[in-house]
Amino acid sequence: MEQLTLNLPEWTRVAEVELVYKTKVKASERPKITSSRDSYNLLLQCWDMDKIELQEQFKVMLLNRSNKVLGIFEVSSGGITGTVADPKLIFMAALKASACGIIISHNHPSGNLKPSRPDEELTRKIKEAGRLLDIQVLDHVIVTSEAYYSFADEGLL
Repeated sequence: MEQLTLNLPEWTRVAEVELVYKTKVKASERPKITSSRDSYNLLLQCWDMDKIELQEQFKVMLLNRSNKVLGIFEVSSGGITGTVADPKLIFMAALKASACGIIISHNHPSGNLKPSRPDEELTRKIKEAGRLLDIQVLDHVIVTSEAYYSFADEGLL
């Protein structure tokens, strides 16, 4: 049976979000996360130090089954007092990178390490989504230029 070729309008085609992940890094060369301190040190290397005390940003560290870093994805960049962290973007990146675990992170430009109520609620929401997708949320790290706060270390995860 011959298939009909229809000249459908462009709007009928489903749009696709594209996150390109092409690695040139061997598994043996990837840093391994064994503690919250490891996470903080790597995250700090990826933060723009000219903006860490100015603008709130949200990033996700993608990990393989051995807790080796597959990459760090910037989810959002906001204003002085907040940024939007869309769980769909977080898990889009995790799924496309075939991550088995993630560490979510954001900075507090004020330097205050205490998590806010919205920080705690977002962590719970992302942890639950990760459970459904079989992607473990290993930590939520609040980053400042001088120190960090780990939800996992404080028993909040």
